[in-house]
Amino acid sequence: MKVDILLGLQWGDEGKGKVVDFLAPAYNVVARFQGGPNAGHTLEFDGIKHVLHQIPSGIFRNEIINIIGNGVVLDPIIFKKEIENLYQYKVNPKDNLHISKRTQLILPTHRMLDVAYENMKGDKKIGSTLKGIGPTYQDKIARVGLRVGDVLRSNFKERYDNIKKSHQDILKRIGHSTEVENEAEFYEAIEFLKQFHLSETEYLINIAAREGKKILAEGAQGSLLDVDFGSYPFVTSSNTTSSGACSGLGIAPGGVGQVFGIFKAYCTRVGSGPFPTELFDDTGEQLRAEGREYGATTGRPRRCGWLDLPALRYAIMINGVTQLFMMKADVLSIFQNIKVCTHYKLKDGTITDQLPFDLSPELVEPVYDTLPGWNTDLTNVRDVAQLPVELQQYIDYIEKNTGVPVTLVSVGPDRTQTIQIEKVLA
Repeated sequence: MKVDILLGLQWGDEGKGKVVDFLAPAYNVVARFQGGPNAGHTLEFDGIKHVLHQIPSGIFRNEIINIIGNGVVLDPIIFKKEIENLYQYKVNPKDNLHISKRTQLILPTHRMLDVAYENMKGDKKIGSTLKGIGPTYQDKIARVGLRVGDVLRSNFKERYDNIKKSHQDILKRIGHSTEVENEAEFYEAIEFLKQFHLSETEYLINIAAREGKKILAEGAQGSLLDVDFGSYPFVTSSNTTSSGACSGLGIAPGGVGQVFGIFKAYCTRVGSGPFPTELFDDTGEQLRAEGREYGATTGRPRRCGWLDLPALRYAIMINGVTQLFMMKADVLSIFQNIKVCTHYKLKDGTITDQLPFDLSPELVEPVYDTLPGWNTDLTNVRDVAQLPVELQQYIDYIEKNTGVPVTLVSVGPDRTQTIQIEKVLA
Protein backbone atom coordinates (compact mmCIF):
# COMPACT_ATOMS: atom_id res chain seq x y z
CA MET A 1 0.00 0.00 0.00
CA LYS A 2 1.34 3.45 -0.93
CA VAL A 3 1.58 6.32 1.56
CA ASP A 4 -0.70 9.30 0.96
CA ILE A 5 0.60 12.77 1.81
CA LEU A 6 -1.39 15.72 3.06
CA LEU A 7 0.26 19.14 3.11
CA GLY A 8 -0.38 22.88 2.87
CA LEU A 9 0.08 24.78 -0.39
CA GLN A 10 0.34 28.32 0.96
CA TRP A 11 2.11 29.94 3.92
CA GLY A 12 0.67 27.53 6.48
CA ASP A 13 -2.54 27.76 8.52
CA GLU A 14 -4.54 26.17 5.68
CA GLY A 15 -6.53 23.81 7.92
CA LYS A 16 -4.48 20.63 7.76
CA GLY A 17 -5.44 19.46 11.25
CA LYS A 18 -9.15 19.53 10.51
CA VAL A 19 -8.75 17.55 7.28
CA VAL A 20 -6.48 14.93 8.86
CA ASP A 21 -9.06 14.44 11.59
CA PHE A 22 -11.80 14.15 8.93
CA LEU A 23 -9.89 11.63 6.81
CA ALA A 24 -8.34 9.68 9.70
CA PRO A 25 -11.07 6.99 9.95
CA ALA A 26 -9.99 5.78 6.49
CA TYR A 27 -6.38 5.25 7.65
CA ASN A 28 -4.55 2.90 9.97
CA VAL A 29 -1.54 5.19 10.53
CA VAL A 30 -1.12 8.98 10.66
CA ALA A 31 2.47 10.26 10.72
CA ARG A 32 3.94 13.78 11.12
CA PHE A 33 7.03 14.19 8.96
CA GLN A 34 8.57 17.63 9.71
CA GLY A 35 8.31 20.79 11.77
CA GLY A 36 7.78 20.99 15.49
CA PRO A 37 5.97 23.12 18.06
CA ASN A 38 5.93 26.00 15.56
CA ALA A 39 2.99 24.16 13.97
CA GLY A 40 -0.56 24.70 15.18
CA HIS A 41 -3.07 22.19 13.83
CA THR A 42 -6.60 23.10 14.89
CA LEU A 43 -9.37 20.50 15.18
CA GLU A 44 -12.92 21.28 16.23
CA PHE A 45 -15.61 18.74 17.11
CA ASP A 46 -18.27 18.17 19.77
CA GLY A 47 -18.17 21.90 20.48
CA ILE A 48 -14.52 21.79 21.59
CA LYS A 49 -11.53 23.38 19.85
CA HIS A 50 -8.23 21.49 20.03
CA VAL A 51 -4.82 22.78 18.92
CA LEU A 52 -2.01 20.26 18.36
CA HIS A 53 1.58 21.39 17.91
CA GLN A 54 3.72 18.26 17.72
CA ILE A 55 1.30 15.36 17.98
CA PRO A 56 -0.29 13.96 14.78
CA SER A 57 -3.89 14.99 14.17
CA GLY A 58 -5.11 11.38 14.19
CA ILE A 59 -4.55 11.14 17.93
CA PHE A 60 -8.26 11.48 18.80
CA ARG A 61 -8.97 8.20 17.00
CA ASN A 62 -7.86 5.51 19.44
CA GLU A 63 -7.76 2.81 16.78
CA ILE A 64 -5.15 4.69 14.68
CA ILE A 65 -1.39 4.44 15.13
CA ASN A 66 0.13 7.95 15.29
CA ILE A 67 3.81 8.54 14.52
CA ILE A 68 6.15 11.45 15.16
CA GLY A 69 8.73 10.94 12.42
CA ASN A 70 12.46 11.52 12.28
CA GLY A 71 11.99 14.76 10.31
CA VAL A 72 10.25 16.41 13.27
CA VAL A 73 11.99 18.40 16.01
CA LEU A 74 10.47 17.68 19.42
CA ASP A 75 10.31 19.90 22.48
CA PRO A 76 9.87 17.51 25.44
CA ILE A 77 8.37 20.22 27.68
CA ILE A 78 5.68 21.15 25.16
CA PHE A 79 5.14 17.47 24.38
CA LYS A 80 4.41 16.72 28.04
CA LYS A 81 1.92 19.58 28.28
CA GLU A 82 0.16 18.49 25.08
CA ILE A 83 -0.17 14.91 26.28
CA GLU A 84 -1.47 15.94 29.69
CA ASN A 85 -4.05 18.15 28.01
CA LEU A 86 -5.28 15.16 25.97
CA TYR A 87 -5.93 13.02 29.05
CA GLN A 88 -9.00 15.07 29.96
CA TYR A 89 -10.60 13.96 26.67
CA LYS A 90 -10.11 10.26 27.44
CA VAL A 91 -7.30 9.99 24.91
CA ASN A 92 -4.41 7.75 25.96
CA PRO A 93 -1.51 8.38 23.57
CA LYS A 94 0.68 5.86 25.40
CA ASP A 95 -1.24 3.18 23.52
CA ASN A 96 -1.19 4.54 19.97
CA LEU A 97 1.65 7.07 19.70
CA HIS A 98 5.13 6.13 18.47
CA ILE A 99 8.08 8.56 18.39
CA SER A 100 11.05 8.00 16.12
CA LYS A 101 14.31 7.51 17.98
CA ARG A 102 15.86 9.64 15.22
CA THR A 103 13.70 12.69 16.02
CA GLN A 104 15.82 15.66 17.08
CA LEU A 105 15.28 17.13 20.56
CA ILE A 106 14.72 20.83 21.15
CA LEU A 107 16.75 21.84 24.20
CA PRO A 108 16.06 24.87 26.43
CA THR A 109 19.15 26.57 25.02
CA HIS A 110 17.82 26.14 21.46
CA ARG A 111 14.92 28.39 22.40
CA MET A 112 17.34 30.89 23.95
CA LEU A 113 19.38 30.92 20.75
CA ASP A 114 16.24 31.42 18.68
CA VAL A 115 15.32 34.53 20.68
CA ALA A 116 18.87 35.88 20.53
CA TYR A 117 19.24 35.35 16.76
CA GLU A 118 15.86 36.94 16.03
CA ASN A 119 16.62 39.96 18.21
CA MET A 120 19.92 40.46 16.41
CA LYS A 121 18.05 40.87 13.10
CA GLY A 122 16.34 44.06 14.29
CA ASP A 123 13.84 45.27 11.69
CA LYS A 124 14.83 42.35 9.41
CA LYS A 125 13.21 39.72 11.64
CA ILE A 126 11.88 36.68 9.77
CA GLY A 127 8.95 36.24 12.15
CA SER A 128 10.20 33.18 14.02
CA THR A 129 7.83 31.56 16.51
CA LEU A 130 10.83 31.51 18.92
CA LYS A 131 10.29 27.82 19.69
CA GLY A 132 13.90 26.84 18.99
CA ILE A 133 13.13 25.24 15.63
CA GLY A 134 15.87 26.84 13.54
CA PRO A 135 18.73 26.29 16.01
CA THR A 136 17.67 22.65 16.46
CA TYR A 137 17.73 22.00 12.72
CA GLN A 138 21.09 23.81 12.61
CA ASP A 139 22.51 21.37 15.14
CA LYS A 140 21.00 18.48 13.19
CA ILE A 141 22.79 19.53 10.01
CA ALA A 142 25.98 20.26 11.96
CA ARG A 143 25.72 16.69 13.34
CA VAL A 144 25.92 17.76 16.97
CA GLY A 145 22.25 17.46 18.01
CA LEU A 146 20.60 15.14 20.49
CA ARG A 147 17.93 12.72 19.32
CA VAL A 148 15.07 11.00 21.10
CA GLY A 149 16.97 7.70 21.16
CA ASP A 150 19.76 9.42 23.10
CA VAL A 151 17.52 9.77 26.18
CA LEU A 152 17.96 6.00 26.67
CA ARG A 153 21.76 6.28 26.84
CA SER A 154 23.47 6.21 30.23
CA ASN A 155 25.53 9.30 29.32
CA PHE A 156 22.58 11.44 28.16
CA LYS A 157 23.23 14.12 30.78
CA GLU A 158 26.88 14.39 29.77
CA ARG A 159 25.90 14.77 26.12
CA TYR A 160 23.28 17.36 27.05
CA ASP A 161 25.75 19.34 29.17
CA ASN A 162 28.29 19.45 26.32
CA ILE A 163 25.74 20.89 23.88
CA LYS A 164 24.39 23.29 26.51
CA LYS A 165 27.88 24.64 27.13
CA SER A 166 28.52 25.20 23.42
CA HIS A 167 25.20 27.08 23.18
CA GLN A 168 26.06 29.17 26.23
CA ASP A 169 29.39 30.08 24.66
CA ILE A 170 27.56 31.39 21.61
CA LEU A 171 25.03 33.28 23.75
CA LYS A 172 27.82 34.87 25.75
CA ARG A 173 29.65 36.02 22.62
CA ILE A 174 26.54 37.77 21.28
CA GLY A 175 25.74 39.40 24.61
CA HIS A 176 22.71 37.33 25.57
CA SER A 177 21.92 35.84 28.99
CA THR A 178 23.32 32.32 29.45
CA GLU A 179 21.17 31.32 32.43
CA VAL A 180 18.95 28.31 31.66
CA GLU A 181 15.76 28.74 33.67
CA ASN A 182 13.67 25.68 32.86
CA GLU A 183 16.24 22.89 33.04
CA ALA A 184 14.47 20.99 35.83
CA GLU A 185 11.26 21.05 33.79
CA PHE A 186 13.21 19.76 30.80
CA TYR A 187 14.60 16.75 32.69
CA GLU A 188 11.15 16.00 34.11
CA ALA A 189 9.79 16.03 30.56
CA ILE A 190 12.58 13.70 29.39
CA GLU A 191 11.54 11.14 32.01
CA PHE A 192 7.93 11.56 30.90
CA LEU A 193 8.97 10.98 27.27
CA LYS A 194 10.52 7.62 28.19
CA GLN A 195 7.05 6.24 29.01
CA PHE A 196 6.08 6.25 25.33
CA HIS A 197 6.91 4.00 22.39
CA LEU A 198 10.35 5.20 21.25
CA SER A 199 10.71 3.28 18.03
CA GLU A 200 12.53 2.74 14.75
CA THR A 201 9.46 4.21 13.04
CA GLU A 202 10.89 3.85 9.52
CA TYR A 203 10.45 0.09 9.96
CA LEU A 204 7.03 0.54 11.51
CA ILE A 205 5.80 2.55 8.51
CA ASN A 206 7.31 0.35 5.82
CA ILE A 207 6.10 -2.88 7.42
CA ALA A 208 2.63 -1.39 7.77
CA ALA A 209 2.66 -0.42 4.08
CA ARG A 210 3.74 -3.94 3.03
CA GLU A 211 0.90 -5.37 5.12
CA GLY A 212 -1.57 -3.27 3.15
CA LYS A 213 -2.34 -0.78 5.91
CA LYS A 214 -3.34 2.72 4.86
CA ILE A 215 -0.91 5.46 5.91
CA LEU A 216 -1.34 9.24 5.84
CA ALA A 217 1.71 11.50 6.12
CA GLU A 218 0.80 14.83 7.75
CA GLY A 219 2.82 17.94 6.92
CA ALA A 220 3.16 21.15 8.92
CA GLN A 221 3.48 24.79 7.86
CA GLY A 222 3.01 25.28 4.09
CA SER A 223 4.83 24.77 0.79
CA LEU A 224 5.66 28.47 0.43
CA LEU A 225 7.58 28.21 3.72
CA ASP A 226 9.78 25.35 2.47
CA VAL A 227 13.45 26.05 3.21
CA ASP A 228 14.38 25.36 -0.44
CA PHE A 229 11.32 26.42 -2.43
CA GLY A 230 9.64 28.98 -0.18
CA SER A 231 10.02 32.76 0.00
CA TYR A 232 13.57 32.52 1.41
CA PRO A 233 14.82 33.72 3.89
CA PHE A 234 11.31 34.17 5.31
CA VAL A 235 10.77 30.43 5.57
CA THR A 236 10.82 27.63 8.11
CA SER A 237 13.84 25.38 8.64
CA SER A 238 12.51 22.15 7.12
CA ASN A 239 11.22 20.74 3.85
CA THR A 240 7.47 21.22 3.98
CA THR A 241 6.91 19.74 0.52
CA SER A 242 6.13 16.14 -0.44
CA SER A 243 9.83 15.26 -0.70
CA GLY A 244 10.06 16.03 3.02
CA ALA A 245 7.66 13.18 3.71
CA CYS A 246 10.11 10.72 2.19
CA SER A 247 13.13 11.95 4.14
CA GLY A 248 11.10 12.73 7.27
CA LEU A 249 9.57 9.27 7.59
CA GLY A 250 11.89 6.94 5.72
CA ILE A 251 9.63 6.08 2.79
CA ALA A 252 10.87 5.69 -0.79
CA PRO A 253 9.59 8.12 -3.47
CA GLY A 254 7.96 5.19 -5.28
CA GLY A 255 5.95 4.51 -2.15
CA VAL A 256 3.96 7.75 -2.42
CA GLY A 257 0.32 7.51 -3.44
CA GLN A 258 -2.10 10.45 -3.39
CA VAL A 259 -0.81 13.94 -2.59
CA PHE A 260 -3.57 16.02 -1.02
CA GLY A 261 -2.91 19.76 -1.29
CA ILE A 262 -4.81 22.01 1.11
CA PHE A 263 -5.39 25.69 0.39
CA LYS A 264 -7.61 28.45 1.69
CA ALA A 265 -10.11 30.06 -0.64
CA TYR A 266 -8.00 33.17 -0.05
CA CYS A 267 -4.46 33.64 1.34
CA THR A 268 -2.97 34.38 4.75
CA ARG A 269 0.51 34.70 6.16
CA VAL A 270 1.94 35.09 9.67
CA GLY A 271 5.17 36.96 10.29
CA SER A 272 7.45 38.71 7.83
CA GLY A 273 8.06 38.03 4.16
CA PRO A 274 6.64 38.90 0.74
CA PHE A 275 2.91 38.41 0.14
CA PRO A 276 1.89 39.69 -3.33
CA THR A 277 -1.90 39.70 -2.81
CA GLU A 278 -1.88 41.10 0.73
CA LEU A 279 -4.71 43.55 1.44
CA PHE A 280 -4.06 46.59 3.60
CA ASP A 281 -7.58 48.00 3.41
CA ASP A 282 -10.98 47.29 4.97
CA THR A 283 -11.31 44.15 2.85
CA GLY A 284 -8.24 42.66 4.50
CA GLU A 285 -9.65 43.52 7.92
CA GLN A 286 -12.97 41.90 6.99
CA LEU A 287 -11.18 38.72 5.92
CA ARG A 288 -9.25 38.61 9.20
CA ALA A 289 -12.34 39.16 11.32
CA GLU A 290 -14.61 36.75 9.42
CA GLY A 291 -11.94 34.03 9.23
CA ARG A 292 -10.76 34.48 12.82
CA GLU A 293 -7.29 34.77 11.37
CA TYR A 294 -5.01 34.64 14.37
CA GLY A 295 -2.08 32.23 14.70
CA ALA A 296 -2.87 28.97 16.53
CA THR A 297 0.67 28.87 17.92
CA THR A 298 1.55 32.54 18.45
CA GLY A 299 -1.84 34.29 18.54
CA ARG A 300 -0.46 36.88 16.10
CA PRO A 301 -2.94 38.41 13.62
CA ARG A 302 -2.52 36.89 10.19
CA ARG A 303 -1.98 39.01 7.12
CA CYS A 304 -4.82 38.43 4.63
CA GLY A 305 -5.20 38.68 0.85
CA TRP A 306 -6.88 37.25 -2.23
CA LEU A 307 -6.13 33.81 -3.69
CA ASP A 308 -2.82 33.72 -5.60
CA LEU A 309 -2.97 31.29 -8.53
CA PRO A 310 0.68 31.56 -9.67
CA ALA A 311 1.80 30.63 -6.14
CA LEU A 312 -0.82 27.87 -5.93
CA ARG A 313 0.22 26.37 -9.28
CA TYR A 314 3.86 26.49 -8.19
CA ALA A 315 3.08 24.57 -4.99
CA ILE A 316 1.02 22.04 -6.93
CA MET A 317 3.93 21.51 -9.35
CA ILE A 318 6.70 20.95 -6.79
CA ASN A 319 4.52 18.64 -4.68
CA GLY A 320 2.92 16.57 -7.45
CA VAL A 321 -0.52 17.32 -6.01
CA THR A 322 -3.26 14.94 -7.17
CA GLN A 323 -6.25 16.41 -5.30
CA LEU A 324 -7.06 19.87 -3.96
CA PHE A 325 -8.94 20.57 -0.74
CA MET A 326 -10.36 24.09 -0.43
CA MET A 327 -10.76 25.44 3.09
CA LYS A 328 -12.71 28.36 4.54
CA ALA A 329 -15.04 28.87 1.60
CA ASP A 330 -17.54 30.15 4.18
CA VAL A 331 -15.31 33.16 4.97
CA LEU A 332 -15.76 34.58 1.46
CA SER A 333 -19.55 34.51 1.86
CA ILE A 334 -19.53 38.14 3.01
CA PHE A 335 -18.32 39.49 -0.35
CA GLN A 336 -20.36 40.47 -3.40
CA ASN A 337 -17.29 40.06 -5.62
CA ILE A 338 -14.09 38.06 -5.17
CA LYS A 339 -10.71 38.75 -6.73
CA VAL A 340 -8.17 36.14 -7.81
CA CYS A 341 -4.58 36.85 -8.80
CA THR A 342 -3.96 35.15 -12.15
CA HIS A 343 -0.56 36.59 -13.16
CA TYR A 344 2.20 38.90 -11.95
CA LYS A 345 3.37 42.08 -13.65
CA LEU A 346 7.12 42.37 -13.15
CA LYS A 347 9.12 45.57 -12.82
CA ASP A 348 10.19 45.44 -16.49
CA GLY A 349 6.55 45.20 -17.61
CA THR A 350 6.64 41.45 -18.28
CA ILE A 351 3.46 39.51 -17.45
CA THR A 352 4.11 36.04 -16.05
CA ASP A 353 2.13 33.20 -14.53
CA GLN A 354 5.25 31.76 -12.88
CA LEU A 355 6.51 32.41 -9.35
CA PRO A 356 9.64 34.62 -9.55
CA PHE A 357 12.77 34.09 -7.48
CA ASP A 358 12.16 37.47 -5.79
CA LEU A 359 8.60 38.30 -4.69
CA SER A 360 9.47 41.74 -3.30
CA PRO A 361 6.49 44.10 -3.70
CA GLU A 362 8.55 46.64 -5.64
CA LEU A 363 9.28 43.92 -8.23
CA VAL A 364 5.97 42.03 -8.41
CA GLU A 365 2.47 43.42 -8.93
CA PRO A 366 -0.52 41.04 -8.94
CA VAL A 367 -2.91 40.98 -11.91
CA TYR A 368 -6.49 40.13 -10.93
CA ASP A 369 -9.66 38.59 -12.28
CA THR A 370 -12.95 39.43 -10.56
CA LEU A 371 -15.54 36.72 -9.98
CA PRO A 372 -19.06 36.95 -8.53
CA GLY A 373 -19.35 36.05 -4.85
CA TRP A 374 -22.06 33.76 -3.45
CA ASN A 375 -23.03 36.07 -0.58
CA THR A 376 -24.76 33.13 1.14
CA ASP A 377 -24.22 31.54 4.56
CA LEU A 378 -22.56 28.15 3.97
CA THR A 379 -22.13 26.95 7.54
CA ASN A 380 -25.21 24.70 7.47
CA VAL A 381 -24.53 23.26 4.01
CA ARG A 382 -23.72 19.55 4.17
CA ASP A 383 -24.23 18.37 0.58
CA VAL A 384 -22.53 19.36 -2.65
CA ALA A 385 -25.92 19.90 -4.31
CA GLN A 386 -26.60 22.70 -1.83
CA LEU A 387 -23.52 24.72 -2.77
CA PRO A 388 -24.38 28.06 -4.44
CA VAL A 389 -23.85 28.26 -8.19
CA GLU A 390 -21.28 31.04 -7.73
CA LEU A 391 -19.20 28.85 -5.42
CA GLN A 392 -19.38 26.01 -7.94
CA GLN A 393 -18.15 28.47 -10.57
CA TYR A 394 -15.30 29.54 -8.27
CA ILE A 395 -14.29 25.91 -7.82
CA ASP A 396 -14.51 25.26 -11.58
CA TYR A 397 -12.35 28.35 -12.18
CA ILE A 398 -9.65 27.06 -9.82
CA GLU A 399 -9.73 23.58 -11.36
CA LYS A 400 -9.42 25.01 -14.87
CA ASN A 401 -6.46 27.19 -13.87
CA THR A 402 -4.59 24.52 -11.92
CA GLY A 403 -5.45 21.32 -13.81
CA VAL A 404 -6.18 19.53 -10.51
CA PRO A 405 -9.64 18.58 -9.19
CA VAL A 406 -11.02 20.20 -6.05
CA THR A 407 -12.48 17.17 -4.28
CA LEU A 408 -13.23 18.59 -0.83
CA VAL A 409 -14.59 21.93 0.44
CA SER A 410 -14.71 23.12 4.04
CA VAL A 411 -17.57 25.43 5.05
CA GLY A 412 -16.77 25.82 8.76
CA PRO A 413 -14.34 24.78 11.50
CA ASP A 414 -16.22 21.70 12.76
CA ARG A 415 -15.37 18.26 11.34
CA THR A 416 -19.02 17.95 10.19
CA GLN A 417 -18.69 21.09 8.05
CA THR A 418 -16.76 19.25 5.36
CA ILE A 419 -18.16 18.40 1.93
CA GLN A 420 -16.70 15.89 -0.48
CA ILE A 421 -17.34 17.02 -4.04
CA GLU A 422 -15.80 13.81 -5.35
CA LYS A 423 -14.82 10.70 -3.44
CA VAL A 424 -11.41 11.52 -1.97
CA LEU A 425 -10.34 7.94 -1.33
CA ALA A 426 -10.97 5.08 -3.73
